[in-house]
Parts: sequence; structure tokens; C-alpha cells
Amino acid sequence: MAEQASDYHRGDMEIDEQVATYNVMMGLTKWGSLAVAALVLMLTLWFCTDSGFLGAVVGAGAFTVIGFFFLRTKKSVH
Repeated sequence: MAEQASDYHRGDMEIDEQVATYNVMMGLTKWGSLAVAALVLMLTLWFCTDSGFLGAVVGAGAFTVIGFFFLRTKKSVH
């Protein structure tokens, strides 16, 4: 049993695929959430207010542009 415990070496496993999968999922979650929020905003403005279709598209477009600038990946300072 002592030999099995010594066979484990912490940090030796390659995790490049896991890191890539994590980054893809985080990106899909981030941008997908923005798309869903913009769609909900557009449908709410279109059907629940007097702004009409054009007002809803303009409002959702402005929300999407602002959201894009807040959610984009910032360059590292280091």
C-alpha cells in the first residue's frame, strides 16, 4: 500500500484540454447570457410598452453594445 501512495505525483497531469473546455464554456455562458437578456428586453419592450418594434430593436441593440463592452476580455496588464 505504501508503494501506491508514492506513485502519485501532484501536478503531472496535462490539463490543456480541460482548460480549453473551461474557457469555451465560460465564453458561451457569458455571451449566451447577453443574447438571452437582449432578447428578453426586446420582447418586453415590443409587446409590453408603447415603444413598438423599432423602439424595442433600438433598446436591445443599445443594451447589446453596452454589454459587449462590459463583457469583453480585457488585456492583461502584466
